Parts: sequence; structure tokens; C-alpha cells
Amino acid sequence: MTCHPTSPTDTTPFIAARHRRPGLNSRRLLPALALLFLLAAPLLLNPAPAAAKVNVPSEEAAIVLAVFGTSFPEALPGILTIYDEVQAAYPETTVRLAFTSNIIRRIWHSRRDDAAYRAAHPEIPAEIFTVKAPLATIADLVDEDYGHIIVQPTHIAAGEEFSDLADLVHALNTVTTVKKRNRPFQQIILGRPALGQPGIKHPYRQDLERVAALMAVDVEQARQNGSALVYMAHGNRTFSTGVFFELEHLMRRHYPEVDTYFTMATGFPEMEYTVQRLLDDGATSALLVPFMTVAGDHTHNDMAGDDDDSLRSLLQAKGIDSTAKLEGLGERQDFARIYVENIRDAATAAGLKLK
Repeated sequence: MTCHPTSPTDTTPFIAARHRRPGLNSRRLLPALALLFLLAAPLLLNPAPAAAKVNVPSEEAAIVLAVFGTSFPEALPGILTIYDEVQAAYPETTVRLAFTSNIIRRIWHSRRDDAAYRAAHPEIPAEIFTVKAPLATIADLVDEDYGHIIVQPTHIAAGEEFSDLADLVHALNTVTTVKKRNRPFQQIILGRPALGQPGIKHPYRQDLERVAALMAVDVEQARQNGSALVYMAHGNRTFSTGVFFELEHLMRRHYPEVDTYFTMATGFPEMEYTVQRLLDDGATSALLVPFMTVAGDHTHNDMAGDDDDSLRSLLQAKGIDSTAKLEGLGERQDFARIYVENIRDAATAAGLKLK
């Protein structure tokens, strides 16, 4: 094998070539890097969107105040005071009104486009003119991604209207989906009326005691007038009204200085029956107070109206003078707070803490 020694003149081109190559690569690499940066800049400034949210009901909670409603503008404070108290107690929670009465909703909807009526009643909130039924209100909240919805009735007792509302809530809670994540809501929770409801979860007797304590102001007014105290509740012909007799007994025990009576606008005990009781007890005057959240049609007509069949007229025909208190229980802040407490109880039982 023949070896050819390399001379300086032989190695110079090789070495020179090795030293030239990096210079040539740098000139090509810099433009490439610049191009790469330009292409990547949009991705760096606008990163790829996060993975889409899994379609599961949210943990947000909302409250629906289910009210029978009233067509009397002057009776609306009985509803709006409750709304204000609830919203003040839970300022970070969405609160919506719903009217259960189809007739009352239609009346307000018909007034919506009546410019003269709205101009004459600027005090009426705009949402009253577009108020919806509980089902539609719940649907709106589901569409707005609320997963926990508390339906709080402003009913006084667990009668026909409350039963219908309870059936609605129960039916909605039976909705199932193949995949749990596709269920439209987490849960719909039902609060209890002011006088409680049957069952052992919340002993209704405690609710009666709570309400009786708040009626002291009426007792004092009747005492000063030397009058009997007569409450008119809504009543019904389908469910027992026995809870009102129990409340009457409780109030007579707590306030023996004044004779307290309960009568119904509909159902037993009828007004004629109650008038006869006052006569038998020797009453000569009576303070009439609506035992309803709003002082609407039943208050102004059935209780204190001028027609012959009103409670006031029936008493007058028997020689018993009367004074009417035209104020719904819902207008009293302390009574309105009953529903605030019932909402809290319902939320706690469902594992929620409202803010």
C-alpha cells in the first residue's frame, strides 16, 4: 500500500472547505428561522382553544318564586315584598317570579301592549307584564345553564295549588337520559308553604308556631278595638282546611285576650258558619284581616266588599260592626322572611349553600 504524504498545499482546500460550510448554513438557516417564526406567531398569540366543556348540568343555582298572582296592581306589594326579601337574602342567586294562575297571566299579558295602562301604572315592574308559568320559567333557567333550581311557593297552606306544583316538580325530576351528562339539570327542589306540609322532614307544628308569633300585631289591634279577630283564608273544596282550625286553636291559646276565628273564601268553614260562631260568642265587632299573601280580589270583594254576600255585609246584617285591614301577609317583611327561611331549608336539605 503506497502512502502519499499530504503537504500543506494539499490540505488547505479541505480545511478551507470545512471552515466555509458553517458560513453557508447560517446564511440559509436565518431566513428559514424567520419564516418559521412568522408561521408560528399566530399560534403563539392565539393558542388553540381549550377542549370543549363536557355537556353536564352546571352547579349554578336559581330560585323560582311560584305565586298564584293577582290582577290588582295595589296588591302587587304582597308579591314584590317577598321577592325583595328573597333577593336581599341571596344577592348572588338569580330569583325569578312565576304566576301559577293561567287567567292572571293572561290579564297581565293583555296589559303589556296597553300603552295607556302602563303609563298610568309606572310603579309596576316590567317583568310582571311578561310573567310566565312555573314550567316555562324553569325551562328558561335550564336554557341559561342553571343546574339546581329551587321552586319556592308563596302559598299559605299545602292545598290544591301546592299539590299541583309539587306534582310538576316531581314529574320534572323523573326526567332521565341515556347518559347522565346529558340530563338538562341536576335537580329541581321544592320548598314548603308558610304553614308547612305533611311529613316528618319539617314538623308542620313548628311552622304554625312561627306564623302564630307573627300575628301578635293583629291581636293587639283587635284588643285595642275591643273586637274579635277574623282571618279570611283562600280555602278550597278539594283539600281539608283543618290546618287553619289548628292555627286558630294555637292563637287562642297564645292570645286568650282576643277571640280569633278563621273563615274561608272558598270551602269550609264558610263565612255564614263563622258569622254564626261570632253571634253565639256574643261578639259585637270584628277586625277582618286577609290571611293571604296578597290583598286582591278575595280581600276587596269577598271579605270587605259591599255585596250582600261579602263577610263584611253578612256581619253587618247580624248587627256586628267590622273594620277591614286591606293588607296582604306578603306585604309584611317578617312574614315574607318565612319564605326566605323555607328556601334555605330546602337548599340545605339538597346539599346547597345559597349566596
